[in-house]
Amino acid sequence: MTSESQEHGAARRPVEDEVDVVAEETHKPAKDEKKEKKGSFWKELPVLIVVALVLALIIKTFVVQAFYIPSESMENTLLKNDRVLVNKLVYHTRDIERGDVVVFSGVDSWDGEFQMEEPSNAVAGFFRWVGTAFGFVPGEKDYIKRVIGVGGDHVKCCDSKGRITVNGTPIDEESYLYPGNVPSDTFFDITVPQGRLWVMGDHRSVSLDSRSHTGDPGGGSIPVSQVIGRAFVIVWPFDRFSSIDIPETFAQPALQALGGSVPMVAGFGLAVPLVLVRRRLRSRR
Repeated sequence: MTSESQEHGAARRPVEDEVDVVAEETHKPAKDEKKEKKGSFWKELPVLIVVALVLALIIKTFVVQAFYIPSESMENTLLKNDRVLVNKLVYHTRDIERGDVVVFSGVDSWDGEFQMEEPSNAVAGFFRWVGTAFGFVPGEKDYIKRVIGVGGDHVKCCDSKGRITVNGTPIDEESYLYPGNVPSDTFFDITVPQGRLWVMGDHRSVSLDSRSHTGDPGGGSIPVSQVIGRAFVIVWPFDRFSSIDIPETFAQPALQALGGSVPMVAGFGLAVPLVLVRRRLRSRR
């Protein structure tokens, strides 16, 4: 045995040594793989953050956006510092309805209900933009109000019982009006132009709403085109999480007497003469 092993080379190592070598070789690549995974994660993290921000901005631009409530004008429905989600798609599938709580832009029209200091530099401006986009800070020219009248509605304050009327029908605002407030301490009587809305805050005594802009073009009403979307849920603080529903008083059929029927009435008004003209032409033939 000794001579044969010497003839074929050095003596072979014990089996235990071979096992150690194999084990050692199999463990080393595993450590390298962990290092590679850690390295690739940190390399990919900035890309993931950018992708997440881009997707969030796309959702914010076209689908849902968070908004910060900066004032007391919608109390007690919405409190100062609440965050709400605004549905930007809903008005592509249905018209704006009376009672909806809407967010709209007041750029080039209404003055802000609060003032914000201008950013001191470009970095501060960027972070304000990001904060506004994701609902962490308020937008100075964004407003949130309740729709009281739509295009064609005759909105008036007030009847003999101090109630606001829409198309001659009084609305019961007790469920959302701020406790102790009257529906309005300012008289107004307006027929809302087509394509515009009459909006008011629920905290009437402090809200700078349509009543405060009766001298503006549109008589205080706002363009439908300026509406960003419908506020549908309070998401912050968590203990106030709730949906923002349309009060039952706006479901009264009598409210539709004018505003909802104007397009249909106009359609019939144009259709009747056309039918008569067509009949005359046929009779001549």
